[in-house]
Amino acid sequence: MSGYVDLQINGYAGVDFNTDDLPGQSLHECCQTLRRDGVEGILATIITSDVDSMCRRIARLVQLRERDDLARKLIWGLHIEGPFLNPATGYIGAHPVAQARQADAASMQRLLDAGGGLVRLVTLAPEMDHRQSVTRMLSDERICIAAGHTDASRDQLRASIDAGLSLFTHLGNGCPQLLPRHDNIIQRALSLADELWISLIADGAHIPFFVLRNYLAVTGLERVIIVTDAISAAGCGPGRFQLGDRWINVGPDGVPRAEDHSHLVGSGTIMRRMAENLRSELLLTASEVEQLTVTNPRRLFELYPGESSVQSRGSRARQSIEG
Repeated sequence: MSGYVDLQINGYAGVDFNTDDLPGQSLHECCQTLRRDGVEGILATIITSDVDSMCRRIARLVQLRERDDLARKLIWGLHIEGPFLNPATGYIGAHPVAQARQADAASMQRLLDAGGGLVRLVTLAPEMDHRQSVTRMLSDERICIAAGHTDASRDQLRASIDAGLSLFTHLGNGCPQLLPRHDNIIQRALSLADELWISLIADGAHIPFFVLRNYLAVTGLERVIIVTDAISAAGCGPGRFQLGDRWINVGPDGVPRAEDHSHLVGSGTIMRRMAENLRSELLLTASEVEQLTVTNPRRLFELYPGESSVQSRGSRARQSIEG
Protein backbone atom coordinates (compact mmCIF):
# COMPACT_ATOMS: atom_id res chain seq x y z
CA MET A 1 0.00 0.00 0.00
CA SER A 2 1.16 3.55 -0.71
CA GLY A 3 1.60 5.96 2.17
CA TYR A 4 -1.35 7.64 3.85
CA VAL A 5 -2.54 11.04 2.62
CA ASP A 6 -3.98 13.29 5.34
CA LEU A 7 -5.76 16.48 4.30
CA GLN A 8 -6.06 17.94 7.80
CA ILE A 9 -3.08 18.12 10.15
CA ASN A 10 -2.79 21.09 12.52
CA GLY A 11 0.37 19.73 14.13
CA TYR A 12 2.03 16.46 15.05
CA ALA A 13 4.45 14.83 17.46
CA GLY A 14 4.62 17.83 19.78
CA VAL A 15 4.86 20.40 16.97
CA ASP A 16 2.11 22.98 16.40
CA PHE A 17 1.79 24.51 12.93
CA ASN A 18 -0.35 27.35 14.29
CA THR A 19 2.40 29.38 15.94
CA ASP A 20 4.24 32.51 14.85
CA ASP A 21 7.69 31.14 15.68
CA LEU A 22 7.65 27.55 14.38
CA PRO A 23 11.31 26.39 14.34
CA GLY A 24 12.62 24.86 11.14
CA GLN A 25 14.21 21.94 12.98
CA SER A 26 10.89 21.16 14.69
CA LEU A 27 9.11 21.06 11.35
CA HIS A 28 11.77 18.74 9.94
CA GLU A 29 11.53 16.37 12.90
CA CYS A 30 7.73 16.45 12.66
CA CYS A 31 7.97 15.42 8.99
CA GLN A 32 10.39 12.64 9.90
CA THR A 33 7.88 11.26 12.41
CA LEU A 34 5.02 11.52 9.93
CA ARG A 35 7.07 9.59 7.40
CA ARG A 36 7.92 6.91 9.99
CA ASP A 37 4.20 6.65 10.77
CA GLY A 38 3.47 5.77 7.15
CA VAL A 39 2.28 9.17 5.91
CA GLU A 40 3.24 10.15 2.38
CA GLY A 41 1.56 13.53 2.08
CA ILE A 42 -0.37 16.07 4.15
CA LEU A 43 -2.11 19.38 3.97
CA ALA A 44 -0.72 21.44 6.83
CA THR A 45 -3.71 23.15 8.41
CA ILE A 46 -3.95 26.69 9.75
CA ILE A 47 -7.01 27.40 11.87
CA THR A 48 -8.95 30.53 12.76
CA SER A 49 -7.19 33.51 14.27
CA ASP A 50 -7.07 37.16 13.28
CA VAL A 51 -6.13 37.44 9.61
CA ASP A 52 -2.74 39.04 10.37
CA SER A 53 -1.75 36.10 12.57
CA MET A 54 -3.02 33.56 10.08
CA CYS A 55 -0.99 35.22 7.31
CA ARG A 56 2.16 35.16 9.44
CA ARG A 57 1.71 31.49 10.28
CA ILE A 58 0.98 30.53 6.69
CA ALA A 59 3.99 32.49 5.43
CA ARG A 60 6.20 30.89 8.07
CA LEU A 61 5.18 27.40 6.94
CA VAL A 62 5.82 28.31 3.31
CA GLN A 63 9.25 29.69 4.21
CA LEU A 64 10.31 26.65 6.24
CA ARG A 65 8.97 24.21 3.65
CA GLU A 66 11.02 25.87 0.90
CA ARG A 67 14.19 25.36 2.92
CA ASP A 68 13.65 21.67 3.73
CA ASP A 69 13.69 18.85 1.17
CA LEU A 70 11.68 16.47 3.35
CA ALA A 71 9.06 19.10 4.17
CA ARG A 72 8.64 19.86 0.46
CA LYS A 73 8.06 16.17 -0.26
CA LEU A 74 5.65 15.59 2.61
CA ILE A 75 3.70 18.88 2.83
CA TRP A 76 1.74 18.81 -0.42
CA GLY A 77 -0.07 22.03 0.36
CA LEU A 78 -2.03 24.04 2.91
CA HIS A 79 -5.53 23.73 4.32
CA ILE A 80 -7.01 26.97 5.69
CA GLU A 81 -9.82 26.17 8.15
CA GLY A 82 -11.48 29.49 8.95
CA PRO A 83 -11.86 32.27 9.83
CA PHE A 84 -15.14 32.34 7.87
CA LEU A 85 -16.96 29.98 10.24
CA ASN A 86 -20.29 30.04 12.08
CA PRO A 87 -19.58 31.65 15.49
CA ALA A 88 -22.54 30.02 17.28
CA THR A 89 -21.77 27.80 20.27
CA GLY A 90 -21.11 24.26 19.15
CA TYR A 91 -20.65 25.08 15.49
CA ILE A 92 -17.47 27.06 16.13
CA GLY A 93 -15.92 24.08 17.97
CA ALA A 94 -12.35 24.74 19.09
CA HIS A 95 -11.91 27.83 16.92
CA PRO A 96 -11.77 31.19 18.75
CA VAL A 97 -15.26 32.66 18.47
CA ALA A 98 -14.03 36.25 18.61
CA GLN A 99 -12.15 35.75 15.33
CA ALA A 100 -14.97 34.12 13.36
CA ARG A 101 -16.19 36.50 10.68
CA GLN A 102 -18.10 36.94 7.46
CA ALA A 103 -16.16 35.92 4.38
CA ASP A 104 -14.67 38.69 2.31
CA ALA A 105 -12.55 38.54 -0.81
CA ALA A 106 -9.86 40.92 0.43
CA SER A 107 -9.07 38.82 3.52
CA MET A 108 -9.18 35.62 1.49
CA GLN A 109 -6.77 37.11 -1.02
CA ARG A 110 -4.33 38.03 1.75
CA LEU A 111 -4.39 34.45 3.01
CA LEU A 112 -3.84 33.08 -0.49
CA ASP A 113 -0.96 35.45 -1.12
CA ALA A 114 0.68 34.41 2.16
CA GLY A 115 0.37 30.80 0.97
CA GLY A 116 2.50 31.42 -2.11
CA GLY A 117 0.43 29.12 -4.32
CA LEU A 118 0.32 26.27 -1.79
CA VAL A 119 -3.28 26.66 -0.58
CA ARG A 120 -5.19 23.60 -1.81
CA LEU A 121 -8.20 23.50 0.53
CA VAL A 122 -10.29 26.10 2.36
CA THR A 123 -12.99 25.23 4.90
CA LEU A 124 -15.71 27.83 5.45
CA ALA A 125 -19.34 28.02 6.55
CA PRO A 126 -21.53 28.67 3.48
CA GLU A 127 -23.87 30.91 5.49
CA MET A 128 -20.88 33.19 6.22
CA ASP A 129 -20.15 33.66 2.50
CA HIS A 130 -22.66 36.19 1.19
CA ARG A 131 -23.81 35.26 -2.32
CA GLN A 132 -21.03 32.65 -2.40
CA SER A 133 -18.56 35.31 -3.55
CA VAL A 134 -15.50 33.79 -1.82
CA THR A 135 -16.55 30.28 -2.84
CA ARG A 136 -16.64 31.39 -6.48
CA MET A 137 -13.32 33.16 -6.09
CA LEU A 138 -11.66 30.00 -4.74
CA SER A 139 -13.29 27.81 -7.36
CA ASP A 140 -11.86 30.08 -10.07
CA GLU A 141 -8.43 29.50 -8.50
CA ARG A 142 -8.93 25.69 -8.65
CA ILE A 143 -8.85 25.43 -4.86
CA CYS A 144 -11.04 22.86 -3.12
CA ILE A 145 -13.79 24.46 -1.01
CA ALA A 146 -15.23 22.59 1.97
CA ALA A 147 -18.18 23.32 4.22
CA GLY A 148 -17.39 23.01 7.91
CA HIS A 149 -18.29 24.48 11.29
CA THR A 150 -21.57 25.38 9.66
CA ASP A 151 -25.32 25.36 10.15
CA ALA A 152 -26.04 26.07 6.50
CA SER A 153 -29.53 25.32 5.30
CA ARG A 154 -30.03 22.80 2.52
CA ASP A 155 -30.64 25.66 0.10
CA GLN A 156 -27.41 27.36 1.20
CA LEU A 157 -25.47 24.13 0.73
CA ARG A 158 -26.97 23.67 -2.73
CA ALA A 159 -26.13 27.26 -3.69
CA SER A 160 -22.57 26.73 -2.52
CA ILE A 161 -22.29 23.47 -4.46
CA ASP A 162 -23.42 25.34 -7.56
CA ALA A 163 -20.67 27.91 -6.83
CA GLY A 164 -17.95 25.27 -6.44
CA LEU A 165 -18.27 23.67 -2.97
CA SER A 166 -17.18 20.03 -3.21
CA LEU A 167 -16.29 18.72 0.27
CA PHE A 168 -17.75 18.58 3.78
CA THR A 169 -15.10 18.80 6.51
CA HIS A 170 -15.21 16.22 9.36
CA LEU A 171 -18.93 15.40 9.16
CA GLY A 172 -20.51 14.85 12.57
CA ASN A 173 -18.15 17.33 14.26
CA GLY A 174 -18.01 21.10 14.41
CA CYS A 175 -21.63 21.14 15.51
CA PRO A 176 -23.52 21.13 18.85
CA GLN A 177 -23.96 17.92 20.78
CA LEU A 178 -27.73 18.50 20.80
CA LEU A 179 -29.41 19.05 17.43
CA PRO A 180 -32.97 18.95 16.03
CA ARG A 181 -33.96 15.35 15.37
CA HIS A 182 -34.43 15.61 11.62
CA ASP A 183 -33.45 18.92 10.04
CA ASN A 184 -29.85 19.34 11.16
CA ILE A 185 -26.53 19.93 9.44
CA ILE A 186 -25.53 16.25 9.52
CA GLN A 187 -28.72 15.12 7.80
CA ARG A 188 -28.53 17.99 5.30
CA ALA A 189 -24.98 17.02 4.34
CA LEU A 190 -25.86 13.33 4.09
CA SER A 191 -28.81 14.17 1.85
CA LEU A 192 -26.33 15.75 -0.58
CA ALA A 193 -23.68 13.04 -0.31
CA ASP A 194 -24.01 12.24 -4.01
CA GLU A 195 -22.78 15.78 -4.75
CA LEU A 196 -20.13 16.15 -2.03
CA TRP A 197 -16.97 14.47 -0.87
CA ILE A 198 -17.16 13.78 2.88
CA SER A 199 -14.26 13.73 5.33
CA LEU A 200 -14.54 11.81 8.61
CA ILE A 201 -12.36 11.36 11.71
CA ALA A 202 -12.03 7.66 12.60
CA ASP A 203 -10.67 7.84 16.15
CA GLY A 204 -13.81 6.58 17.92
CA ALA A 205 -14.03 9.80 19.95
CA HIS A 206 -15.13 12.29 17.31
CA ILE A 207 -17.62 9.77 15.93
CA PRO A 208 -18.59 6.52 17.69
CA PHE A 209 -17.76 3.62 15.44
CA PHE A 210 -21.39 2.51 15.07
CA VAL A 211 -22.24 6.04 13.86
CA LEU A 212 -19.31 6.02 11.46
CA ARG A 213 -20.63 2.72 10.09
CA ASN A 214 -24.06 4.33 9.58
CA TYR A 215 -22.53 7.30 7.76
CA LEU A 216 -20.63 5.01 5.40
CA ALA A 217 -23.79 3.02 4.71
CA VAL A 218 -25.37 6.24 3.40
CA THR A 219 -22.41 7.73 1.58
CA GLY A 220 -20.70 4.65 0.24
CA LEU A 221 -16.90 4.63 0.01
CA GLU A 222 -16.37 6.27 -3.37
CA ARG A 223 -16.11 9.89 -2.12
CA VAL A 224 -15.23 9.48 1.57
CA ILE A 225 -11.88 10.56 3.01
CA ILE A 226 -10.48 9.83 6.46
CA VAL A 227 -8.64 12.73 8.07
CA THR A 228 -6.98 12.84 11.47
CA ASP A 229 -7.49 16.55 12.33
CA ALA A 230 -4.30 15.94 14.31
CA ILE A 231 -2.91 18.57 16.66
CA SER A 232 0.52 18.66 18.28
CA ALA A 233 -0.64 15.93 20.69
CA ALA A 234 -0.83 13.35 17.89
CA GLY A 235 1.17 10.28 18.78
CA CYS A 236 2.31 11.69 22.13
CA GLY A 237 -0.12 10.33 24.72
CA PRO A 238 -1.32 12.31 27.77
CA GLY A 239 0.07 15.76 28.46
CA ARG A 240 -0.27 19.47 27.77
CA PHE A 241 -0.05 20.62 24.16
CA GLN A 242 -0.36 23.81 22.15
CA LEU A 243 -2.86 24.69 19.43
CA GLY A 244 -2.45 28.26 18.26
CA ASP A 245 -2.96 30.63 21.17
CA ARG A 246 -4.27 28.04 23.63
CA TRP A 247 -3.02 25.06 25.59
CA ILE A 248 -4.85 21.74 25.51
CA ASN A 249 -4.80 18.99 28.12
CA VAL A 250 -4.89 15.42 26.88
CA GLY A 251 -6.08 12.79 29.34
CA PRO A 252 -5.20 9.11 29.72
CA ASP A 253 -7.49 8.19 26.81
CA GLY A 254 -5.35 10.31 24.47
CA VAL A 255 -8.25 12.55 23.44
CA PRO A 256 -7.71 16.35 23.43
CA ARG A 257 -10.64 18.17 25.02
CA ALA A 258 -11.54 21.69 26.06
CA GLU A 259 -10.96 22.41 29.74
CA ASP A 260 -14.71 22.29 30.44
CA HIS A 261 -15.04 19.09 28.36
CA SER A 262 -17.67 20.83 26.24
CA HIS A 263 -15.99 19.83 22.97
CA LEU A 264 -13.04 18.04 21.45
CA VAL A 265 -10.00 19.99 20.28
CA GLY A 266 -8.59 18.23 17.25
CA SER A 267 -7.27 14.71 17.53
CA GLY A 268 -4.33 12.97 19.17
CA THR A 269 -4.69 9.87 16.99
CA ILE A 270 -2.37 9.12 14.07
CA MET A 271 -3.60 7.86 10.69
CA ARG A 272 -2.13 4.37 11.15
CA ARG A 273 -4.29 3.94 14.25
CA MET A 274 -7.36 5.18 12.38
CA ALA A 275 -6.67 2.68 9.60
CA GLU A 276 -6.50 -0.06 12.21
CA ASN A 277 -9.82 1.15 13.63
CA LEU A 278 -11.45 0.84 10.21
CA ARG A 279 -10.25 -2.75 9.97
CA SER A 280 -10.97 -3.88 13.51
CA GLU A 281 -14.08 -1.85 14.42
CA LEU A 282 -15.82 -1.49 11.05
CA LEU A 283 -14.44 -4.74 9.54
CA LEU A 284 -13.41 -3.01 6.32
CA THR A 285 -11.10 -4.90 4.00
CA ALA A 286 -7.52 -3.83 3.39
CA SER A 287 -8.47 -2.45 -0.03
CA GLU A 288 -11.37 -0.48 1.44
CA VAL A 289 -9.12 1.02 4.12
CA GLU A 290 -6.62 1.96 1.43
CA GLN A 291 -9.38 3.62 -0.56
CA LEU A 292 -10.38 5.86 2.37
CA THR A 293 -6.87 6.74 3.59
CA VAL A 294 -4.78 6.74 0.41
CA THR A 295 -6.67 6.56 -2.88
CA ASN A 296 -9.58 8.93 -2.24
CA PRO A 297 -7.60 11.78 -0.66
CA ARG A 298 -5.08 11.51 -3.48
CA ARG A 299 -7.90 11.65 -6.04
CA LEU A 300 -9.39 14.76 -4.45
CA PHE A 301 -5.97 16.37 -4.26
CA GLU A 302 -5.39 15.75 -7.96
CA LEU A 303 -8.79 17.22 -8.84
CA TYR A 304 -7.81 20.57 -7.31
CA PRO A 305 -4.32 21.55 -8.45
CA GLY A 306 -4.42 24.88 -6.63
CA GLU A 307 -4.09 28.47 -7.62
CA SER A 308 -3.87 29.20 -11.33
CA SER A 309 -1.00 31.65 -10.84
CA VAL A 310 1.16 29.51 -8.57
CA GLN A 311 4.47 30.81 -9.83
CA SER A 312 3.62 34.49 -9.51
CA ARG A 313 2.03 34.01 -6.09
CA GLY A 314 5.04 32.04 -4.91
CA SER A 315 7.34 34.82 -6.02
CA ARG A 316 5.26 37.44 -4.17
CA ALA A 317 5.19 35.31 -1.02
CA ARG A 318 8.98 34.84 -1.12
CA GLN A 319 9.50 38.55 -1.62
CA SER A 320 7.20 39.26 1.32
CA ILE A 321 9.05 36.79 3.54
CA GLU A 322 12.52 37.89 2.52
CA GLY A 323 11.70 41.60 2.50
